[in-house]
Amino acid sequence: MQLSLLDVASPEDGPRTRVDELRRQLEHHNRLYYVLDTPAITDAEYDALFRELQRLEEQYPDLVTPDSPTQRVGGAALEKFTPVTHRLPLLSLENATNAEEIREFDLRVKKVLGLPQDEAISYICEPKMDGLAVELVYEDGLLTVASTRGDGVTGEDVTENIRTIRSLPLRLSGESVPGLLEVRGEVFLSLDAFQKINAEKEENGEAPFANPRNAAAGSLRQLDPRITARRPLSLYCYAPGVAEGADFLSQQEFFAALAGWGLPVNPLVRPAVGIEAAVAYYDEMQQQRESLPYEIDGTVIKVDSFALQGELGEKSRSPRWAVACKFPPRQAVTVLEDILLSVGRTGVITPVAQLRPVEISGVTVSRATLHNWDEIALKDIRIGDTVVVERAGDVIPAVVRVLPEKRTGAEQVAFPPEKCPECGSAATRIADEVAVRCMGLACPPQIRESIAHFASRNAMDIDGLGDKFVEQLLSLGLVQSVADLYYLTRDDFMRFERMGDKLASNLLGAIEASKQRELGRLIFALGIRHVGERTAKALAQAFGSLENLEKATFEELVSIRDIGATVAQSIRSFFDNQANIDVIQRMLAAGVTPTEEKKKVGGRFSGKSFVFTGALTRFTRDEARQMVEDEGGNAVGSVSRKTSYVVAGEDAGSKLNKARELGVTVLTEDEFITLLEPAD
Repeated sequence: MQLSLLDVASPEDGPRTRVDELRRQLEHHNRLYYVLDTPAITDAEYDALFRELQRLEEQYPDLVTPDSPTQRVGGAALEKFTPVTHRLPLLSLENATNAEEIREFDLRVKKVLGLPQDEAISYICEPKMDGLAVELVYEDGLLTVASTRGDGVTGEDVTENIRTIRSLPLRLSGESVPGLLEVRGEVFLSLDAFQKINAEKEENGEAPFANPRNAAAGSLRQLDPRITARRPLSLYCYAPGVAEGADFLSQQEFFAALAGWGLPVNPLVRPAVGIEAAVAYYDEMQQQRESLPYEIDGTVIKVDSFALQGELGEKSRSPRWAVACKFPPRQAVTVLEDILLSVGRTGVITPVAQLRPVEISGVTVSRATLHNWDEIALKDIRIGDTVVVERAGDVIPAVVRVLPEKRTGAEQVAFPPEKCPECGSAATRIADEVAVRCMGLACPPQIRESIAHFASRNAMDIDGLGDKFVEQLLSLGLVQSVADLYYLTRDDFMRFERMGDKLASNLLGAIEASKQRELGRLIFALGIRHVGERTAKALAQAFGSLENLEKATFEELVSIRDIGATVAQSIRSFFDNQANIDVIQRMLAAGVTPTEEKKKVGGRFSGKSFVFTGALTRFTRDEARQMVEDEGGNAVGSVSRKTSYVVAGEDAGSKLNKARELGVTVLTEDEFITLLEPAD
């Protein structure tokens, strides 16, 4: 699309001025939202500004800069992490585990400084974030390198991943920005984000992260920055490295300077005059620990004055001017009385420990997650076992380990379920997954999600049937499966809140129109595990009808291009479930008549396969796939010797490299478009 300057700037402004203004606004609103928690505009308004900047940068690529907000989305995948040597070592801290050990630290400091025991030293106190230590390097205000702590001397280059953290400025703002500034910080994941990531992993049949720290570390060390960009990491800065052109007298001055330059600092940082004030801070943070939105495992106490820090110096592995004050572990011993079964929205049946109630950190705990059946087998957890339970903030308590010495012989081994506890359908474990799933299409916990997916634009495209209406359908008891959508009446919709005749007519019309969708869309809409849009279309073209697909054997399924054993097993499990067949039959009886899809034969791409990689600017992946299929070709996901062409967009990575290694023809987007043009 050609963009007129009238769309982006006033007559006296040029595109560069508008781009600079958009970047300033977006970074300002990023700081308000992610650092200060005081958003000033809605998400929709932010998205509109972001899209305008994207459009301008697409039209004027010379205006793209490394610090643009559009560059946070993650670049091309890396082959490996590059080592980075720190200019100054990142040292560890000595630990203290109680108030007396904190006071002993104070006495050691005074002894080295030659001060009387009753003199009050000025300290700075911080929450000890349970995350991953990193170092950020800013040159002339621009973020140039970010690395992990590593062994303290050498870390790994994670610059592309760090750039995805929205609370972190890519360019420093404010006055007196140093020519070179190294800042140490801690990358972490909020408890809310941790729970969402683990819920998604468990629903996808993947092993969950053990704790937020592991999740943060796993997210930061992704070779593909686009994966990191989808995980909402946060960061707080806490210490300087080398700083050229900046002179800080104290830790307090350093924190004030960071805030002025736009770098995030934990708002709970506080000065403490005298060690008793630092002990009080430690006690206060321990009380607040359960209510914080992130994990902390203690506090850090530092001598505030940088001059005194220099006088105190360091030992071989730790500074003498700081101590990490660790909190006691949040664990308790109790009895696992039973294993309950919980069915998730995609059919994952999760084992949950029913515990003899026990108090952990002031909270009574009676249930804990067991994650999955592999975890139960690995830890040899049995009903009746005495177990250690750990509670980490607002995260669901987990069974950490069994105490086998407490066994009496009456404990019972638990086995995975064979049937869904909610609907009685078969419970199946698909190869290479840890999850046991209910395969029933009409299983109550899955209905909400299945209806939303069924009605979505790329499936049956029932326009207007959004989440709010789905919720009302369920709360009024009007649907128990997707088939019930085709039996709804005007009177049913008129029971909704704020429903008028016109809207009810529109919804009924959209449902009626969906009866004639292509077969591939209907197959995709059924929500069969591992069957996405492309696979659904291939199945539709191969079998021609739902009836034929229902009867397809495992061998017939795996004979189709790009369908392997896992996908074939999932399809067979779906159609082997009588409850699913009943739903489909009820749908067809209501008049759902999918149109047949036939793959074009004899097009200019007949017998050819294409792989698209990198950031495409002329068309989307879906549009590219459709163009190839319209000409009788195949758009596939991986490069092999059988691949005809690889179309490489910007920042193409490993697929482009593999194409070159195998001698596969590589095209630009323009060259691909040329292939589609009519021959002279």
